[in-house]
Amino acid sequence: MAYRVLARAYRSTTFDEVVGQGAIATTLKNAIESGRVHHGYLFTGTRGVGKTSVARILAKALNCLSSDAPTTTPCCDCDSCRAVSEGEDIDVVEIDAASNTGVDNIRDLRNNAAFRPARSRYKIYIIDEVHMLSTGAFNALLKTLEEPPEHVKFILATTNPEKVPATIQSRCQQFDFKAIDMVSIANHLRTILEAEKIQADDGVLRRVARLANGSMRDALSLLDKILSFESKHLTIDVVDEIIPPPHDELAAAVMTSIANGDAAGALQAFDTALQGGRTVDRFCDHLIQHARTLMIMRVCGAQTELVDVASQLRETLAQQASAFDAPTFVYMVSMLEELRRNVRYSGASRALADAAIVRLAMCHQFSDIKELLEHTDTNDQDVAEAKKKVTPKLKASTNPAPTRTKAAPITLPKPSTTKSKPAVDVLPAAKPTPVEKASSVPIPKAPVNISAAQWEQAATDPLVVRVTEAVDGTLFDVRPMDDQDDIHPPTG
Repeated sequence: MAYRVLARAYRSTTFDEVVGQGAIATTLKNAIESGRVHHGYLFTGTRGVGKTSVARILAKALNCLSSDAPTTTPCCDCDSCRAVSEGEDIDVVEIDAASNTGVDNIRDLRNNAAFRPARSRYKIYIIDEVHMLSTGAFNALLKTLEEPPEHVKFILATTNPEKVPATIQSRCQQFDFKAIDMVSIANHLRTILEAEKIQADDGVLRRVARLANGSMRDALSLLDKILSFESKHLTIDVVDEIIPPPHDELAAAVMTSIANGDAAGALQAFDTALQGGRTVDRFCDHLIQHARTLMIMRVCGAQTELVDVASQLRETLAQQASAFDAPTFVYMVSMLEELRRNVRYSGASRALADAAIVRLAMCHQFSDIKELLEHTDTNDQDVAEAKKKVTPKLKASTNPAPTRTKAAPITLPKPSTTKSKPAVDVLPAAKPTPVEKASSVPIPKAPVNISAAQWEQAATDPLVVRVTEAVDGTLFDVRPMDDQDDIHPPTG
């Protein structure tokens, strides 16, 4: 007898055997028991999650010859049940829409649907990958799908529900098959190995379940591959020989080395991933997804439902997430995405990837911009305080306090052979023009200090304000004077 692969030999045959889709199985069972079976169903979901298996189970439940009416527990032993399980029943027609995409195929289906079933209660059409039908084929199916004969049931299955027209979806009851969780896959694999009398370590089952990515068929295919290499006792060493580590383990190894600042270890883990057959851009995708998972766990907590992580891995990922802050993860994601785009069109993709990994491993040496700004502000304050301590205080003048303080008279520039400066010096925006003095009083040998109050009084003097605005200058020196004296700016 020819060997039957595990995916066929251990395919679910009843609603109770369906793995990971309990809500859908319960809904269909209740519909059968209450007599509310719809004329059209649309099953959506990724590959290997049970769409076709549930469609066959529903067909067996409706047409089981061992029961006088549709039943939730088909016998799986009558001619109808066995023929449906093999896909050979005359009243249950399975159509591959990928190879029957035209209007003529749907026209034949519509014409044959008018005839009653040969031996069963219902004529059931299971159309797999229905999104592959052409626009004309969908339009030809609309009327029959909306008002089929009472003996006809349609079960449509697709992995791309977005490509199914809304007019088709609205005429069906839609069930979204979710990816099967890792624990359910591992438990089902354990049941199969016990039935096959084969021993396996728990680590082997977890590895296969993670590699399956929620697909039971993928898990069984991987298990078949491992059993072809070793069929007595499955260990991690055996699995490492035949199946490379999953991408999440390799990405976690790279990220752990980056968190430890170990650039050499990160490069070694990256090389291991490439040696396993992964391309640089593909592994960059894995690193981006891993960094995104850590970022979400860092921001939203380790138990967040925004990431789909197995319970066995959450503790490890939570430790990795705590190694960096959220801005660092944002930087990682943007940098890895830029790397992924660049390596696709570069002849030195490996060098770019190695450089990026080394840079990420050195991220502990980088400083946060907030810390740099705070450090700069602190230094500015320290410098300002130091200047206050070093700058001598203005000393009061030893001369008797003047009766009043005013700015010396200033005249606009006139042609003269004698050049002098005003008592109130103004710095214009352009080149300063020397202002002549009205009198030729001898220049004092040393400047005389004034108080802050005297400076403010001189700065607000109307004449000083007008002159400052006229030359667009700045007041920089004021000296007290008596009524009969004139003040000159200091020499030198």
